[in-house]
Amino acid sequence: MTRHPTVSVVLPAFDAAQSLPACLDSLLAQDMDDFEIIAVDDGSTDDTADILNRHARRDERLHVVNAPHAGVAHAFNTGIAQATGRYIARMDADDVCHPSRLRLQAAHLDANHDTGLVACRVAFGGCRETCAGYAHHVDWTNTLVSAEDIALNRFVDLPFANPAVMFRAELAERLGGARDGDFPEDYDMWLRWLDAGVRMEKLPQTLVTWNDPPTRLTRNDTRYDPEAFYRVKAHYLARWLAAHNPQHPEVYVLGAGRPTRRRADMLLAHGVAIAAYVDVDPKKIGMVIDGRPVIAHEDLPGPGHCFMLSYVANRGARERIARMLAAQGYAIGRDYLPAA
Repeated sequence: MTRHPTVSVVLPAFDAAQSLPACLDSLLAQDMDDFEIIAVDDGSTDDTADILNRHARRDERLHVVNAPHAGVAHAFNTGIAQATGRYIARMDADDVCHPSRLRLQAAHLDANHDTGLVACRVAFGGCRETCAGYAHHVDWTNTLVSAEDIALNRFVDLPFANPAVMFRAELAERLGGARDGDFPEDYDMWLRWLDAGVRMEKLPQTLVTWNDPPTRLTRNDTRYDPEAFYRVKAHYLARWLAAHNPQHPEVYVLGAGRPTRRRADMLLAHGVAIAAYVDVDPKKIGMVIDGRPVIAHEDLPGPGHCFMLSYVANRGARERIARMLAAQGYAIGRDYLPAA
């Protein structure tokens, strides 16, 4: 009788020869033995295949799947299809994990049957001076630990690191894996699962180093452009609003600048109506843009009588807006959501 491991690590790899050895060593050094690694070589042209095969000969827990180059979504789905564990851990070939990562995440899922996915905090593996934006994003994800914080901040950006997640295998069977298209496949997949009601949490421990090499897809692929993120976001945000906004389909948009308006306008195709833009710039207040007035926050209808989306993306603006709204009695999730 074939024995199925507790955890299947799915590891897509494309031309990852430089970083792959450290990644594999960190996985094979885990302090639990009850796991397998499904490494999918996505048609690499460097020494990725040789590195995988050498490691597989030394450790039978590593299984190599050779696939034609079709992208990370296809490689991830290929790995999921080969996985036999009841839990699936995502790992990227650029990154490394702490020896206790798999054990702690599997134990959390064992103990919390209503949790579908558990991530962890991550260390930033890059230069904070030259990659300040990415480092700031990592710091932000590390502030979101509870299921509530993850759910309420999902429309800002992906609230956890891909290579830091572990989830129940049945979710992929029931809700589908990554979809390929002109959008970030990971953000789409996790938003789809959250939309379906999957509870996602994060361990407080830092168990993965999330590296930021110049070859990372988010730096080089148009599917990860900011506008692509906003297109995906608009679809699921509109669905959330339809279910949770007491004033649906009407929203007030915080921010009246051109980027904010362009991104908020993506909601219109999904049946959302923008009542007004809210701004602090006295030069904008009183204007009418695209038939919508620009008002001051003091002129909002008040808590319980309007729902706001904060699209202001300047560094620190999200926190300032949250403090301002809280002081006026507005509550996140009830009266507003951050969306940038």
